[in-house]
Amino acid sequence: MTTDGRTARRDRNRELVLDAALDLFAEGHLFPSAPDVAERSGVSLRSVFRYYEDTEALLRAAMARHLERVGPLFVVEGLGEGAFEDRVKRYVTARLRLYAAVAPTARAGLVRAATNPIIAERFEGVRVRSREQLAAMFAPELRALPAGRRRAALAAADALFTFHGLDHLALHSGLGSRQLEDALRQALHALLGPRPAAG
Repeated sequence: MTTDGRTARRDRNRELVLDAALDLFAEGHLFPSAPDVAERSGVSLRSVFRYYEDTEALLRAAMARHLERVGPLFVVEGLGEGAFEDRVKRYVTARLRLYAAVAPTARAGLVRAATNPIIAERFEGVRVRSREQLAAMFAPELRALPAGRRRAALAAADALFTFHGLDHLALHSGLGSRQLEDALRQALHALLGPRPAAG
């Protein structure tokens, strides 16, 4: 086999290993072992450890691969542009689409974040970016609020749209997908929407 052929095979095997880890995450296995991944991928355990120094390195690489795949879903178009109702719809739709794509891998990652500073740093970066997007999307409404209420409204809205917040609502609220979408829109209206004029 030529050098190019061996390189292509190695790259393909790496992809099979990472995809196997992601499949196991999606099936609810938060702690897949290297033998589990090897069996699922069809790549020998020896080869798995030739590609990745240990199980943690393998799972970090799998999470990184997944983030690359779903990267476009982190983008929210037209931040701060358009009528309030349109922005509410676009923001909720974008966040629920992202949640659906990342939920299994994010659950596995959060378990490891407590003991893995690299994964913890990655989650913190996502959290900060999401809060900044939320603030930018609803900047006109936030600017109209008194400072104290602005901080409280942003903090409450941010908590709803963190992975923890969405995961709790999706798993424990008893709401269907359409009901969850409506509930999040109503929450944004309550927190940021225009208040009726005092009588």
